Amino acid sequence: MRPVFADPMTGLVFKRLFGSEPRIHLLLALLNDLLETDAAHHIVSVQLLPPELKPSVQEAKLSIVDVKCTDAQGTTYVIEMQVLPVEGFDKRVVYNACKSYTGQLRGGEEYPQLNDVVAISICDFELWPRASGSTVPLLSRWRMHETHSGSEGMGHIQYVFLELPKYDPAQDPTTEVERWAYFFREASELEGVPRVLKGSVMGQALEEARTAGFTLAEWEAYERDRIALQDARGALTMAHRLGLERGRREGKVDGLREGKVEEARKAVERVLRRRNLAISEAQAAQLAACNDLDTLERWLDLAITATSADDVFR
Repeated sequence: MRPVFADPMTGLVFKRLFGSEPRIHLLLALLNDLLETDAAHHIVSVQLLPPELKPSVQEAKLSIVDVKCTDAQGTTYVIEMQVLPVEGFDKRVVYNACKSYTGQLRGGEEYPQLNDVVAISICDFELWPRASGSTVPLLSRWRMHETHSGSEGMGHIQYVFLELPKYDPAQDPTTEVERWAYFFREASELEGVPRVLKGSVMGQALEEARTAGFTLAEWEAYERDRIALQDARGALTMAHRLGLERGRREGKVDGLREGKVEEARKAVERVLRRRNLAISEAQAAQLAACNDLDTLERWLDLAITATSADDVFR
């Protein structure tokens, strides 16, 4: 039996809601709420970047919408969104943002033409766990500042993180940010639009995520997307567990990494198989020979949304 609403954290649904021209108003609302824009910097228009203009960054991309935004003062931003708790997630976010920044320049173009980049990450995990004593809130924003005075500057690249587990579902949401967290966390479990979201843009997003409006092809694609996401998350958890077990069994530091490498290979194979993406003998040999965890995790990220094995092993 189909759920009433599809999970907005899957790639297909995320892009359906926030990456299509007919629903640009949802994307505008999400961006303005997560960026906490004031009147002067309210984002008034967005342009979905066509494939040929998107930054050539493939790593750590699951549910991503690349957009070019213009605020009320005419300042232009390039914004990307991503989710998936991979190894070194924070470093990958920085890497992707920097690649997005430098990737704007084509041959012969000058530095003043570079637009600011805001990297928005909607995390279905705690990047700064509360259990470790972290006081980083549900929504956090990061940019460079001068160490001695604390003065902000060099704001060409900024980072925004929404850590969904830090929202307490036992309490009704009272802010727009909390309503978005509620939407992303609870949508697939709801049986109707709840009172706290009625009349809001999140309520509109829920209506757009009704599975009753999916065609058979869209539903099958959603199911593949959801299974691939579950496989990827499960593989990351399994890799960590196997690594710990091997480390304890073999009594060496390398055990953790070796266990992760072994399970990452299996995860790539499993996701490709689930999505009916056949690999060639050469690609199978390339996968079997790879011992670099970063490369394997990049392949796993790509396998979740790739349309062919060639998109993974490039």
